[in-house]
Amino acid sequence: MDYTQRIRNLREDADKTQSDIATVLGTSQTMYARYERGANELPIRHLIALCKYYNVSADYILGLSDKKKGV
Repeated sequence: MDYTQRIRNLREDADKTQSDIATVLGTSQTMYARYERGANELPIRHLIALCKYYNVSADYILGLSDKKKGV
């Protein structure tokens, strides 16, 4: 699973809209939607913000691990 699906699943599991998460990231809903579609790459600063917001590891979001938390 790639990061686009992971960030969508995390958002949906948290019952948040794209606009909610865009606000957290300080970007527009349109740009966040592009991240979820894979039309734009997720910037590192947004990856870090999502990790903190969802309390998961970057490896999980990037699909390098199926564990939500680091060791």
